[in-house]
Amino acid sequence: VVELLKINKITKVKLFDSNPQVLESLSGSNIGVTVGIPNSMLHTLNSSVKAAESWVHDNLTRYLPDRTRIEYIAVGDEPFLQTYGSQFYPFVVGAAINIEAALIRAKLANKVKVVIPCSFDAFQSESGVPSKGHFRSDINKTMISVLKFLSKTQSPFFVSISPFLSYYQNKNISLDFALYKPTAHSHNDSHRSYKNSFELSYDTLITALTVAGFSQIDIVISQIGWPTDGAPNATVSNAEVFTKGLLDHFRSKKGTPLRPRTMPIEIYLHTLLDEDQRNITAGNFERHWGLFTFDGQAKYQVDFDQGTKRLVNAQNVEYLASRWCVVNNNLNISNATAHATEACINADCTALSPGSSCFNLSWPGNVSYAFNSYYQQHDQRADSCDFGGLGMITTVDPSVGNCRFNVELKVSFSDSFHGSNFHHYLVSFVTTILVLQRL
Repeated sequence: VVELLKINKITKVKLFDSNPQVLESLSGSNIGVTVGIPNSMLHTLNSSVKAAESWVHDNLTRYLPDRTRIEYIAVGDEPFLQTYGSQFYPFVVGAAINIEAALIRAKLANKVKVVIPCSFDAFQSESGVPSKGHFRSDINKTMISVLKFLSKTQSPFFVSISPFLSYYQNKNISLDFALYKPTAHSHNDSHRSYKNSFELSYDTLITALTVAGFSQIDIVISQIGWPTDGAPNATVSNAEVFTKGLLDHFRSKKGTPLRPRTMPIEIYLHTLLDEDQRNITAGNFERHWGLFTFDGQAKYQVDFDQGTKRLVNAQNVEYLASRWCVVNNNLNISNATAHATEACINADCTALSPGSSCFNLSWPGNVSYAFNSYYQQHDQRADSCDFGGLGMITTVDPSVGNCRFNVELKVSFSDSFHGSNFHHYLVSFVTTILVLQRL
């Protein structure tokens, strides 16, 4: 993964955790890193300065200053997400204050900034116009405390913006408007005209920040992207259109109606690689945000304008043997669907969902897809292609059109991790890549 970052001249990554093997892999790479503190730790860090000092020692001190270039600590993984309710946000500011105190004690406060990632649904406008933007009433008081902390420590405001989810959840947002297409119908707010979903969301945030009294705070878009599978209109072609539109908008430096000629200081594209064990509560598309496939192959070409005109695929990728598990059509397969359903519980069948790349597979092709997904995730063990005797191992690739039957990767650390789990573990943390920085 680190070689993939370097060969594509990607200079910064944002992780959702601080796993030591991931940080060791990034050691000496000169890649700027944002490490994350999971929501499950916020309560402890809020209540104990010693816990914060221990976290800083374990996750920063031994990697700084010369080995791994850690720039930000993200306190929580979007703890204000509305679906979380009040589970986490009461502890966010206290945890951030204690982490900051621990950095000061470790003499690292001038090297590493503490930030608090804000979810796309933390700010809203009931009427849909940016001039009526505000933070959600249940978190407004906490958000003001967050902004006071960030201003005091001169840290930027990290926020995710999701034109895809805005489109997915809002019937008033058209696909063209979400994708930056020039044919999109503009949304008007008094004398201001909005031509795409990003501008609309961004200026809604600007109004919310202004109402809270922090109109000039620097902003980092900590997460933005478009998935390529797992839902209608989550396609490679749409992701390409969206990403190119985002980059063109950023390079134009024209800003937005409320912040003309002022852009976010950084934008992170979500994500680097597909993650086939990611939680799919929000939707099957959650496993398909990657700019690259799970094995490091570029899904489409985009110019980051950072010295590379084309994305470079991962080199020297080692796969397991070219074999797949499919349903044996020579047997009575009337009970195959039940076995496929069971396989999908323990594998990744999101590409079979409506509107996805393998949705048009007819029965029993969809059963074979489920069997193979389970088989690959269990390292092609012979017993993982049984399914009551209905599974059959083949050396003929059953992929059809855009529906790819994957072959799992070989794993370097099989002595430390069971099978392919290390691959999924690493990928689940190396998830977001910097696309551009404001000059």
